[in-house]
Amino acid sequence: MDIIYQGLVLMLAGMGIVYCFLSALIVVTKFSMKGISRFDSILPQSAPKKKPAAAQSGSDDENVALAIAVALQG
Repeated sequence: MDIIYQGLVLMLAGMGIVYCFLSALIVVTKFSMKGISRFDSILPQSAPKKKPAAAQSGSDDENVALAIAVALQG
């Protein structure tokens, strides 16, 4: 019975340490987000550039038919 008690104490201690660590991690992350947003004006992130859509030559059915014809000839 003593071993079960020690196991429970060890489990609760481990879970408590993990809970405290994760809570501290959340607090540090929130403070760092506020600090980083303060300096965001120095190096602003540019919006990602959109690539122009490639012009499609024909419909999908025509492309499939062309691929089948090329495969049968080769």
